[in-house]
Amino acid sequence: MQLLLIGGGALILLLLIIGIVVTMTGERSLVEERLTEYVGEEFYQDADGDEKTSPVSDWVNIQVEGTDWGGGVARNLAQADLKLKPGEYLALIVIAIIGVAFVAWFFGGRSIVSAIIGAIVGFFLPRFYVNRQKTKRLQAFGEQLADMLSLMVNGLRAGFSTAQAMEAVSKEMPSPLSDEFKRVVQEMQLGLSMEAAMDNILRRIPSEDLDLIITAINVQREVGGNLAEILDTIAHTIRERVRIKGEIRVLTAQVMYSGRFLAMLPFILSSIIWFGNKEYVMSVFQPDTIMCGYAIFGAALILVGLGYFIMMRIADIEV
Repeated sequence: MQLLLIGGGALILLLLIIGIVVTMTGERSLVEERLTEYVGEEFYQDADGDEKTSPVSDWVNIQVEGTDWGGGVARNLAQADLKLKPGEYLALIVIAIIGVAFVAWFFGGRSIVSAIIGAIVGFFLPRFYVNRQKTKRLQAFGEQLADMLSLMVNGLRAGFSTAQAMEAVSKEMPSPLSDEFKRVVQEMQLGLSMEAAMDNILRRIPSEDLDLIITAINVQREVGGNLAEILDTIAHTIRERVRIKGEIRVLTAQVMYSGRFLAMLPFILSSIIWFGNKEYVMSVFQPDTIMCGYAIFGAALILVGLGYFIMMRIADIEV
């Protein structure tokens, strides 16, 4: 166990040093971060032709982004608006696993089982935070779509083009909608077509309402028509959908939170009892009762998972 702690401490120290190096050598402004995706890394080189990034950070990000897992992580980080690269997110997970495992090992009687419990908790903590930020941001984006359409409709009726109306949205609307449409405007200014820029925002923001808006704009550009009237009708539809979703969210909030709490309650209580009275928990896993203990543990996992799945399906109402 001492070797494990020494190795974990050395790994944490190494990751800390790498983080300091990356922060000192790879810091760049928000504009540079966004433009780098379109003009390439060679645009931001110093006078000697060296890139302003850490070689270790670049190597880790290249290795991680080349996998399917890395692509999904990059998409989730973009949707959550977290300025992290997949390699940095992976380092954060490793640090959380080692840190929480050490705390659990220290306060859990210095048992390897306590360290494993802490490692599992540490593995899910960054993912929980990213998913929470992603959900909040996507929900806020969806609630702003109706106001965005009203602003675009007023601009189109005042004589703006579609691109000018989007630029007005990027300046007048609050975040996160303004951030995404500012990126759309920047992409079009850098030479991308409007269809490609709108497809990019749809990949970053998976929303049925946004898909409907983009489809209407693309169809109007191909066949013509009064885009202001079309968007006005869509805005009314989105407002009603947001209102209904809000009412459903209020009515199903009790079921959702009850399901999550009841699903987590056995694990929370088991962890509390384990750290408080380990001998009581281990009494089930004695040589003469170990099969019964495994059966109880397996049945509990199956029943908790089944109950959580059923309650979530009941509360999942599509509009």
